[in-house]
Amino acid sequence: MRTLDEKIKQLQEIIDEAHAIVFFTGAGVSTDSGIPDFRSQDGLYHLKYKYPPEEIVSHHFFVEKPEEFWEFYKDKMLNLDAEPNATHKFMAACEDAGKSLGVVTQNIDGLHQKAGSKHVYELHGSVMRNYCTRCGAFYDAEYIKNSKGIPCCAKDGAIVKPDVVLYEEGLSTPVINGAVAAIQSADVLIVLGTSLVVYPAAGLINYFSGKHLILINRDVTPYDSQADLLIQASFSDVFPKLHV
Repeated sequence: MRTLDEKIKQLQEIIDEAHAIVFFTGAGVSTDSGIPDFRSQDGLYHLKYKYPPEEIVSHHFFVEKPEEFWEFYKDKMLNLDAEPNATHKFMAACEDAGKSLGVVTQNIDGLHQKAGSKHVYELHGSVMRNYCTRCGAFYDAEYIKNSKGIPCCAKDGAIVKPDVVLYEEGLSTPVINGAVAAIQSADVLIVLGTSLVVYPAAGLINYFSGKHLILINRDVTPYDSQADLLIQASFSDVFPKLHV
């Protein structure tokens, strides 16, 4: 069995030769920035609340119990002080160097953009954008954070909704189309920090037909056997050792 250093060396060689990398990221990428993931032992879905967290972040719960929704959302989903970590920064550096076509992400924290990535396909939306449910007026994350109780539109008083994809809601067609086009154009697809069990997002990697599929994750995924290179390690043990 090869050592972690040997796998990192192979990863570096693949990156050196690549011309069109696409990164596909999940919540595990942001845990080094202090943002909890969802399904690990310490993740959001294991927290004890009056309602299951998975129900709280659903469309019907937002409509029926907006006060409880916003209490949870502000407490657990808004991590505005978080900073990009070495993994986010490496992906941005790859794009700056012309090696990457961008990032397809399941994350809603905005850290890819904060790190400098310009082409980011946010499959599940972003906490950085919020809109009035009646007139469509835009509100940033600070407005939400500083609001009392249920955030309402300053123009017409209607409830504001975060531009995140809740359970029971569909993904944005333009975002999906952009992500698919990027993945189809990639010669290397690096998947990291995702359990690859949330669909339709996880199914997007099936559009990849390039040279190297790389999976980097602490835990096993349903796609491990398909990877050309599988690294099961913490990102803090991998990405600081790589260079563009």
